[in-house]
Amino acid sequence: MKFQWKSVLAFGCALLGAEGICLAQNAPPASQTLLYDPPQLPVRQGQVQQFTVTARGDIDGLILTDGTEVKTPPRLSTAMAYAIKPGDTITIHGLHAAALPLMQAVSITDDITGRSVVDAGPARPGDGPGAGPVAPSAALTEVQGRIRMPLHGPRGDVNGALLEDGTVLRLSPPEADRLRTLLQPGQTVVVEGIELANPVGKVSDVRQIGTSRDQLNQVQAPPEPGPGGKKARRGPPPV
Repeated sequence: MKFQWKSVLAFGCALLGAEGICLAQNAPPASQTLLYDPPQLPVRQGQVQQFTVTARGDIDGLILTDGTEVKTPPRLSTAMAYAIKPGDTITIHGLHAAALPLMQAVSITDDITGRSVVDAGPARPGDGPGAGPVAPSAALTEVQGRIRMPLHGPRGDVNGALLEDGTVLRLSPPEADRLRTLLQPGQTVVVEGIELANPVGKVSDVRQIGTSRDQLNQVQAPPEPGPGGKKARRGPPPV
């Protein structure tokens, strides 16, 4: 899966422009103090293979060419799209998982351009995902391919998988755990899900998955916030 990177820059810059800026997030606002000092944290250097995206289309990290997952909060999605691109060599400061090729980034710096993205700490009231959702088609779309690797949340829980063609599959952690045998590297799968594609990647919000069309397992969609912040169970997608 390849995208013209000029469209990615336009995508990120237009979103930044909507907020009155057209600069990467090089530093937190003066009123906000970093919880961690990035240079004091473990450091890793690597080359970006691709971004990972949420079911809403926001960047929530990236994959290095050696298979390491680097996690970032979706609220930094716009800054990530503007500052980093696949093929870049980057330097990451953050926390390494003990038993997984997984890193929670506090800062990411492009070694050529010097642009940096810094996580200044938990989201504040009014903060939202950086890139915002791109409305997907209501119809289910079929995807077939081989699993390259499972994908994880910041705490190490499996929340999807990456196909060899670069498509991201997203499931809730409980469903990913229940269907973990289908998410192993090398496993060929058939997926039905709500597909979303934008300049930074392609993602399928999985509704059914199996080894063939005749052996599909239903996937329970995660609940969505309802009135008053309560979780409301999401119904089946329209077809």
